[in-house]
Amino acid sequence: MDLVLAAGRVAAALLPPSVHSQLALGLRLFVAMLTLVHMAWAIKFWVTRGGLGYLLALAMLVLFFCGVGFWALEPRVHSLGDGLWLAFTTAATVGYGDIVPTTPAAKIFAVFVVLLGYAVLSLVTAAIASFWVETSERRMEQDILRDMHAQLRSVHEELAALKDELRRVER
Repeated sequence: MDLVLAAGRVAAALLPPSVHSQLALGLRLFVAMLTLVHMAWAIKFWVTRGGLGYLLALAMLVLFFCGVGFWALEPRVHSLGDGLWLAFTTAATVGYGDIVPTTPAAKIFAVFVVLLGYAVLSLVTAAIASFWVETSERRMEQDILRDMHAQLRSVHEELAALKDELRRVER
């Protein structure tokens, strides 16, 4: 996969501008999608117990880089703050309309920001839900263990009473 990505990136860099060639645009979109898949595969170990902090950091990092990308690609974005705002509203698919992508490059970039936004924000939401479910399950496990210990204590007490009674009968 790394070799395919490397070859695709080199080919995408050498092809004519996407505006003039549908083939170049298609190849660049394909390479971008492969890059997203590769990134998702690379971070799969973060989606584990206790991975919420990593996922939040990843979400902030993705939104920051998307903001920088909009700042570089979109002429209406005059500051990094505007780029971050556009990245957040695009990733969250809110789209207030105060700043919108106008150039073809920024529009294509916006598509990837939406896909990245769905992916990253879904992972964060899933991690938060998992944390809540896990907390609830832990409480249930503790209740079950508490009940089992109480029953075990009761059985031990009954067994001790039976042993005492058996000793009295034997004497």
